[in-house]
Amino acid sequence: MNNNQTVKILSFLLLVLVQGLVLNHINFLGYINPFLYILFILIYPTSNNRVLFLLISFFLGFVIDIFSDSGGIHAAASVFLAYIRPPLLKFSFGMLYDYQSIKFNQIDLGNFFIYTTIGVFIHHFVVFILAFFNSELWLEILKSTLFSSIFSIVVILIIKILFSTNRK
Repeated sequence: MNNNQTVKILSFLLLVLVQGLVLNHINFLGYINPFLYILFILIYPTSNNRVLFLLISFFLGFVIDIFSDSGGIHAAASVFLAYIRPPLLKFSFGMLYDYQSIKFNQIDLGNFFIYTTIGVFIHHFVVFILAFFNSELWLEILKSTLFSSIFSIVVILIIKILFSTNRK
């Protein structure tokens, strides 16, 4: 096993443990809950096998569902985010994505912010639409999506800034 694979496995385990043991117990005002584990899906290397990536995303969401006792909503949202990631990357990074040269630890904060914001909002919307599963609760779904997304984006950006190798 090479160093890159070890880093992927350790980051996977760390994000799962932080989400399952710490962040799942944070619930501000009844509808703000950060989902940091999707950072793994967002920064997974673009050049890797797509089918394997979808399976890993499912497994990640499944493990979070076990911690959260949420019946598969995180697995579904994680697979959905992993599935729509290529057009999201193309929209956010353009030519960098076309040439498979995206290095998430070295890209500028502006493009990463756009990419993260769209990805987090999509993921959270799927989570909350499946969690509430009632067409009469649209306002609650949108409110939970908005506030949880903002909180998750802030946490993800803080982590990006702290661990970025592109410090100027």
